[in-house]
Amino acid sequence: MIRSIESAELNLDKNGYLDLEVDPKLDLFGEIARLKEEKRAVILAHYYQDPDIQDVADFTGDSLGLARQAAATGAEMIVFAGVHFMAETAKILNPGKKVLLPDLHAGCSLADSAPAAAFREFRERYPGYTVISYINCSAEVKAMSDIICTSSNAKKIIESLPPDEKIIFAPDKNLGAYLIRQTGRDMVLWNGSCMVHEIFSLEKITRLKARHPEAKVIAHPECEQAVLQVSDFIGSTTGLLNFTRDDPSRSYIVVTETGILHQMEKCSPGKTFIPAPPDNLCACNDCPHMKLNTLEKLYLCMKYEKPELVLEPGLMEAALKPIQRMLEISAS
Repeated sequence: MIRSIESAELNLDKNGYLDLEVDPKLDLFGEIARLKEEKRAVILAHYYQDPDIQDVADFTGDSLGLARQAAATGAEMIVFAGVHFMAETAKILNPGKKVLLPDLHAGCSLADSAPAAAFREFRERYPGYTVISYINCSAEVKAMSDIICTSSNAKKIIESLPPDEKIIFAPDKNLGAYLIRQTGRDMVLWNGSCMVHEIFSLEKITRLKARHPEAKVIAHPECEQAVLQVSDFIGSTTGLLNFTRDDPSRSYIVVTETGILHQMEKCSPGKTFIPAPPDNLCACNDCPHMKLNTLEKLYLCMKYEKPELVLEPGLMEAALKPIQRMLEISAS
């Protein structure tokens, strides 16, 4: 959870953003561009954000790419169009800068699946183990970890450790199980998962593949093993994007959050991208937390510089060390 929000005289509504109306005639794209220059701000947006937000962002990427941008930015203010653990990471990497989140309730089901107190008890049951935590976790869990990873670099980080090193991997059990198969390491897994990637229906994907036999199935490793087994390619969000750009095939069934389709279509306008169906009544799979951010909220957030993410200095210092180890290993 986000620790503190500075709201001053401006009140946040029950959904965690400024309860103000936006003139429907306002040129939001132009106003956001003006505010970026005026406030020396940078907008970082995850691939799962709405297309309009991706298009106004200075940098769009996955968790690793955005962490690198946050670490390197010279901007005075960081506006993070993503979810709270991402904004926390940006604040940890930039403790002296103002970090804003358009919607306070843009959380993460995977991060929420690892409450700090429960994770502390779990960790204490395995003394001497190295804790590798997926970046989709709270600042408190990061502070209890030895190394942070993303789906882009997790395999490299695990393989950088001695073969006999005992490892706890948290919080995503599906990604952890995939990494055990990839590395051969016997890791202890925390029982957490992402609501988006767990809900994909193998039966519906199989039927979709039968209707589109020419399409390759590409999946994020947070998906369950049964889905990964029928996939032609498994990779991080950026890995999936790069694969569709470089692969000669013309159509793909994409088994991850639908926001990435915007970038895939921009990179490969002549190709067809089919969102994989989940095990519910909708035709696609969106992260409800990611989609809480809107262009209007982004504008209000920049105009009034609220809500601001504030973390305790001691927590930031403890959480910074495993993030730095991740960046160092990834750069080697």
